[in-house]
Amino acid sequence: MRNVGAMHLLLAALLVTGPRLVTTSWLADHLHDPNLVILHVGTPDKYATHIAGAQRTDLSILSENAWPNMDTTKLATEMLPPDVLRARLESYGISDHSTVVVYPAADRDITSATRVVFTLRYAGLGQNAALLDGGMAAWSGEHRPLTAEVPHPTPGHIAATPVPSLVVDAEYVQSHLKRPGFVVIDARDKVFYDGTEQGEARRGHIPGAKNLPFTAMFDSTDKLKSSAALQALFRDVGAGPGDTVVAYCHIGMQATAVLFAADHIGYPVKLYDGSFQDWANRKDLPVQ
Repeated sequence: MRNVGAMHLLLAALLVTGPRLVTTSWLADHLHDPNLVILHVGTPDKYATHIAGAQRTDLSILSENAWPNMDTTKLATEMLPPDVLRARLESYGISDHSTVVVYPAADRDITSATRVVFTLRYAGLGQNAALLDGGMAAWSGEHRPLTAEVPHPTPGHIAATPVPSLVVDAEYVQSHLKRPGFVVIDARDKVFYDGTEQGEARRGHIPGAKNLPFTAMFDSTDKLKSSAALQALFRDVGAGPGDTVVAYCHIGMQATAVLFAADHIGYPVKLYDGSFQDWANRKDLPVQ
């Protein structure tokens, strides 16, 4: 029995190495913690009122070549160089000891928030990062207090080591498509996966990739589905215990919702950041 208990503790320790999911009640109870940093992900017009202490950010700040100043001749929403990313995160007052809670400002915009959470993990802050379950909609729907006051934090200091292995390229995806222990997931809606609609330079999907749309991870209120429901979804696309989930989408946003859910139930994860935009533009790579 002692060995079983020790194994349970070990598994629990392993499962908390990545980002966490926190409730509105948890955030309300910890709102005045000195090490708490809250990131409100959305456009300036969505920041008129926000959770007290929250600082506005968006993917144009925390990724490279993102909307609204996107260069359509280049890959969109790519990870920033580690030094640039570190400096931008530090500007929000984030340090190694910070707890960073991320939430989407707008309804049905969960992928912007999960992309920021994944970015924090890429920066080496995975254990410190958390997603607010239900986002701004859940907080305001419970009539919790909002403010218009804009915080001005003291810059933080991050010494954490980035984790570049979380992000992979087309060659990695191609070489792992049929390798045991890996499942490549296309997180786009089915109409893009099966080629009914065209989102990138070519229709269809990466041969061998399984379709698990990002919309299946969260309910209609942007709350993460139960662990049992998520386990069934991943099991249905062939992800076995301990398998590494490699996900892609259009430009590397929707896939992070799938990766957050996979990580939440214990799967190792990797993001193909270039996603189908990169794959479809390369004529040397097959499309099904």
